[in-house]
Amino acid sequence: MVLGLASPDVTFTQSIAPGIHRLTQAHTNTYLVESEQGLLLVDAGLPNTYPHLLNALRQLRRTPADLRAIVLTHAHFDHVGMARRLQEEVGCSVHVHLADAYLALHPYRYRHERPRLGYPLRYPKGAAQLLRMARAGALRVRGLDRIPEGLPAGPSELPGRPNVVLTQGHTAGHCALDFPDRGATITGDALVTLDPYTGHEGPRIIAGAATADSPRALRSLAAIAELGRRTMLPGHGAAWTGELSDAVAAARAAGRS
Repeated sequence: MVLGLASPDVTFTQSIAPGIHRLTQAHTNTYLVESEQGLLLVDAGLPNTYPHLLNALRQLRRTPADLRAIVLTHAHFDHVGMARRLQEEVGCSVHVHLADAYLALHPYRYRHERPRLGYPLRYPKGAAQLLRMARAGALRVRGLDRIPEGLPAGPSELPGRPNVVLTQGHTAGHCALDFPDRGATITGDALVTLDPYTGHEGPRIIAGAATADSPRALRSLAAIAELGRRTMLPGHGAAWTGELSDAVAAARAAGRS
């Protein structure tokens, strides 16, 4: 079920994969994963998404107290967004790969291999997308006030028991979360279906305006390709279903931008 949440720029899609729900604002996705241990929030979106998250929880007949943990696939500002507020007001733990721990404290101090300023001029569709993100609070994200808990690669004991897949390149500590029992993989920004900097759609890596090392990011896709047939749930853009090796092949064909 897809529901608008008091804004044409916000949607909440229930059961986009078994027990996984997607909340989207400004084409920036965050995911709620249900489990017997409570709810796992994967990525914390943008600051203005907070009231929409509360509304989504109500629709699931849940409360913020049901949130057991937040996992950041990486620590860019548009994934850290609500994390500090949830940490302070709800008390849930925040987990990120330790290579991104500093970035979680300072989410605007990220490495990028190409200058950002030229992208809005070259890609008007991307400029419109970035403006929507700014309206959703992208320019005023508060980093965490303390070092988050680590997120080592491999099987985890987090709610939903995801397998953490190291997919470095977009950032030094980027990770995807695989849920083999649900046939779904949350790929974060390692593999997206919408690049917010160019507006290009279809499986791809994100532009060098926000990617630290595109060649490494493309190499890291091998770990995603090995996961088999899945519903791919990216950090930006629509879900994609099929053999992940096909999505990876499309991303490699698209290359860097």
